[in-house]
Amino acid sequence: MSAVSGGSTDYDALFRDVYPSLFRYLHRLTGDQDSAEDIAQESFVRLLGRSMPEQEARLWLFTVATNLFRDGTRTSRRRERLLSATPWKPSALPAPDEALERQRKVDSVRQALEQIPARDRQMLLMREEGFRYDEIARVAAVAPGSVGTLLARATRRFLAVYDARLEEG
Repeated sequence: MSAVSGGSTDYDALFRDVYPSLFRYLHRLTGDQDSAEDIAQESFVRLLGRSMPEQEARLWLFTVATNLFRDGTRTSRRRERLLSATPWKPSALPAPDEALERQRKVDSVRQALEQIPARDRQMLLMREEGFRYDEIARVAAVAPGSVGTLLARATRRFLAVYDARLEEG
């Protein structure tokens, strides 16, 4: 059956004709049915909008599928190298009461930060992220020599608001 009808590609016919062969090829290449299906489907998706004779489309699909497989393999190897260099270790999930208490503290801190002046909040958050005083001064548009004093005042304002919130409940 020809996939070309009146100059446009009959994708349904092409799919019926080529997919089984492409899937078998990819299944043998990957050794995994799900991966083979995913790559075959992605190859057909990339074919959409292109118009070419069936034999050319078949070759094009196999080429694209092979390239997708290679790209996926490279990505997997790169990911494995990165993970072996710095393995991820899952942390134990906190108990529900610990998670609730932590969320309460986070909410209290956020609410206290919202109640202090914007420049104080900005400077405190930048310090917390490890910015140097000269960098904080540049962003906050203050003299570098005054950053320490301004941070001390911002800390006192934050603590006053935070402590007041704790006393309220």
